[in-house]
Parts: sequence; C-alpha cells; structure tokens
Amino acid sequence: MKNRLEKPIYVTRPSMPDYEEYIEQIRPLWDSHVLTNMAEYHGRLERELSRYLQVDRLSLVTNGHMALELALQALGLSGEVITTPFTFISTTHAIVRNNLTPVFCDIDGRDFTMDVTKLEALIGKKTCAIVPVHVYGRVCQVEKIEEIARKHGLKVIYDAAHAFGVTYKGKPAVSYGDMSTLSFHATKVFNTVEGGAVVYHDDEVGSELYSLKNFGIRSEECTDGVGANAKMDELRAIMGLCNLRNVEADIVKRKALFETYMECLEGIAGLSLPFVQKDVKANYAYFPVLFDEGVLGIGRDAVYEELKKRNIYARKYFYPLANAAQCYRNVYSSSATPVAERVAVSVLTLPMYADLERREVVLICENIREIIGRGGKI
Repeated sequence: MKNRLEKPIYVTRPSMPDYEEYIEQIRPLWDSHVLTNMAEYHGRLERELSRYLQVDRLSLVTNGHMALELALQALGLSGEVITTPFTFISTTHAIVRNNLTPVFCDIDGRDFTMDVTKLEALIGKKTCAIVPVHVYGRVCQVEKIEEIARKHGLKVIYDAAHAFGVTYKGKPAVSYGDMSTLSFHATKVFNTVEGGAVVYHDDEVGSELYSLKNFGIRSEECTDGVGANAKMDELRAIMGLCNLRNVEADIVKRKALFETYMECLEGIAGLSLPFVQKDVKANYAYFPVLFDEGVLGIGRDAVYEELKKRNIYARKYFYPLANAAQCYRNVYSSSATPVAERVAVSVLTLPMYADLERREVVLICENIREIIGRGGKI
C-alpha cells in the first residue's frame, strides 16, 4: 500500500471565505442585533444571487429540502408526481411530505438524468407534475420535458440542487420549468452553510412562497395559511455573500481538477468516466465514475473499501436508490428502473472540491489504478 495518504481526503470540503473577511462582514450585527426575519443581508443575497444566476425571481429559504417541499406546496398539487430514483432521498421525501405519490422514471445511462423516452408512458389521470433532477449538475433534457409537460398540462419543478451556475445553450439551467430549487448546503459548489432557494416565474407563486416560509403569515394581523418556518438568517446570508465573491474562481479550480481526473483515469477498460454534455457550461460539482466488475475483475464496493484503507473517502452517490430505501421498498421495486439500478451499484463519486490539490488528484488516480491492478484486470 505504497500510495496510502498521510492525511485523509474526503469526498468534499466546504468552500469558506477568509476568516477576517467574514468576521468583518458580520460585525454590524452586533450593533443592530437583527439576526433573522428576512432582514438586510437576506435581501441583499437574494438580489446578488438573482443577478449571478440571471433570473428575475428568487426566494431564499433555510435549506434545499425546504425549497423543494415549499415549491410543491405553493402550486397546490394533488395526485402523482413523476420523478427519478437516482437522487438524494430528499427529493422523494419532499414529494411524499406534500401527500403526493412518487412515480419513478428510469434514467438515461449516459448522463443519469431522467430518461425522457420512458416519461410519457408513466403519465396517467392522476399525474399532476414532473420533478426531474439535474444530477451532478448535468442538465436534464429540458426541451423534451417541456414539450411533454405542455402536451399533458403538467407542472415541472426541477430539483437543481447540483446545478448552481450551470447553463444550457447560454440559458441558466435554473430558469427552466415552472420552478427550480437550489441547495446551498455546505457540500455544494456555492454554500451558505445551510440554505436554499426557489427560482420561480409567477408573482402569485412568489407571494405564496413568502407566506409558506413564514408560518403562513400575510401581514401582522393576518395568517391565512399553514406555513413552515423556512427563513434564512443573517449569519448565513452573509456567508453566502462572501462565498459568492469567490464562486467563479472555485469553479475554475474545479474544472482543472476535473480535467486532471479525466487525464489520469482515461484508457482503463471497464471504468466509465463522466459524460460531458454538449452546449452545457458545467460547474464541475462532482466526479462520478462507474466500475464494471465483469470487465475489471473488481467491483465498486471493493474499490470503495480499499480506498478508505488508504485514507481516501469517496462516496456511493446515489446508493441505494430512492425506490430501494427502507422506507419505500415495500411500495416500490428498484427492478422497475433497471438502468438506475445498474448505475447505483457501480457508481462512485471521487473527491472534488475547490481546495483539493492537483497532486492529490494524481495520487487518488494512482491508488485507483493500483487497486484495480491488484484486484482484477487493468
């Protein structure tokens, strides 16, 4: 095990601003004592994010899960929602917690987003919406989804948790559909420690989102709905403002690391590298690879465990599938989505974050090659 790293490398690490910069930015809060309730910095971050993402309407919330949960609730939906099983479990939970029924569509074997060729067959009398996911920041087939949704009168809410700053044909990925939801969790390309946002197009929807994230309150003396408490506080808003200044530089660093991975891992039969989409300006949020045990002679799980022994902590992301989770497996079967099932048992996301060094990526790749060489065929 000659390549074992002395210090652990985790699958991700949050980007953080300079300590003194952040302290200086939060200093006024000790004078004002205004920490929450959609105050000055909350409003400033909404405006700055709208400008960066090139959208007109954006509502900040406390996390990415609440963004999707409240987006669904704001539309007053009932019935079935077609979505993907190849996603973080939050996507499915947000649907179920709105008393909606998930219907799982299989994924495209190249980019792992919803397979639109299988979408229309799942639409029935109870279908009210589609919730596709821009997995790993890869843009769904938005044009075809829009065509199908319009034909059947369905709402489209994109889970864009991975797609911060991504564009397709020059248009922001988050601008598609009736709404898109973002996560600003610490592990994301852009973070506010915890946080999220809903991008929307209709002012009435925006008004409903405002009410829903503030207990259903319309005014000081009027509460006309049942809402949640999903307001982002000022400390996190300031963290977001600081991180937003550095996000473009971070994406440039991620791109260089992505290219290093591609260079160092190319040519290994049985190891599938990330699919690069045409017309997409990526954010390089993740680096997923697939291990074909039949070709390599060693499977994903064995590689994962061996990497851990060498202080390299990759992640089986996403495994298990949402339709195989313990809380859903008695209702659904992952065998109904065979492509997603195959990807889930063979995918590994390798360490990727802005502060990762090129030499560390090279070492990770050397370890993978060594593990494959020892355990199977290379």
